[in-house]
Amino acid sequence: MIAATYTQNAGYKIQDIPIPAIGDDELLVRVMASSICGTDLRIIQSGQRKLRDGQRVVLGHEFAGVVAQAGPKAADLFPIGMRVGVAPNIGCSRCSMCAKGLFNMCPDYSAFGINMDGAHAEYVRIPHASIQQGSVFPLPPDMPFVHAALIEPLSCVVNGNRSVSIQPGETVLIFGAGPIGLMHAMLARHSGAGTVAVIDTQPDRLDQAARVGIEHLIDPGRCDVAETVMRLTEGRGADVIITACSVPAVQEQSLGLLAPFGRVCFFGGLPKDRPCIRVDANLIHYKNLVVTGVTGGAPCHFRTALGLILDGSVDVSSVVSHTFDMNDMASAFEKALHGQAMKVVIQRQP
Repeated sequence: MIAATYTQNAGYKIQDIPIPAIGDDELLVRVMASSICGTDLRIIQSGQRKLRDGQRVVLGHEFAGVVAQAGPKAADLFPIGMRVGVAPNIGCSRCSMCAKGLFNMCPDYSAFGINMDGAHAEYVRIPHASIQQGSVFPLPPDMPFVHAALIEPLSCVVNGNRSVSIQPGETVLIFGAGPIGLMHAMLARHSGAGTVAVIDTQPDRLDQAARVGIEHLIDPGRCDVAETVMRLTEGRGADVIITACSVPAVQEQSLGLLAPFGRVCFFGGLPKDRPCIRVDANLIHYKNLVVTGVTGGAPCHFRTALGLILDGSVDVSSVVSHTFDMNDMASAFEKALHGQAMKVVIQRQP
């Protein structure tokens, strides 16, 4: 089968590999759509700490497909032909985080496309632990697979949204108008935010934010961000800020843009060589600020994200800029690695 693989310290390639074999309590899913994530690109460019030197992994953790084979101990729940989406993180099932269902926070988690074979391939094996932990979700027959592949990134956005508890009428400021930033903006609006503003240095991304209905667009190259935010909020500052980008200066700046009792979610992780920022702790102290962060999503977030897509609350199709046939996987990665696309999705023709 065709697969996009990465070998630690040896690089990325599109190659032909065997279709995975499954056990009695496992599934084989025929991948119908897989979305290229920034994590895939970072692994290609910088490796993955969970991989041993020379270890190969099939990339891809944002996907949906159809059950092609089901072991006899799994077939009752997931019969052949069932359409499914899969939350990608698998916990150890022993720690306190796993006890809460937060497998993304397990200190010994595994994940598709990270340290176990993922879904940028024609088929993906779903281990028993994934089924046991409630990470395999049946999909309705009318849900496009391209949309279903985006449940996972939206689940991460749901996690971030919950961490800052957006209240009706509040002002929400989002740094970054990439796919994640736009999903944050749409979800903030769905959560009842009175004003949603998006900041980005790329005019085409701001144009896309406008197309999904975001009225307040801020280009740092054309205006002073702080002055614009204060004018927009009548001098109070934003109630909620989400940094959907990996820029240290943005995290530093965000604290000064918050209103009293404001909350900021550092959603985008920082580069490994620049993980530290300078923080004015008095801003946090005197303004009663809350600073938080999230990573990934759990099955509970995945379920919520699925519902948000199905009821039209978040239009994930608006963040897809390119689709490629599975037989043209190399072009899909070339487009994603170029850095100018929004979401690039690889799909198989029915």
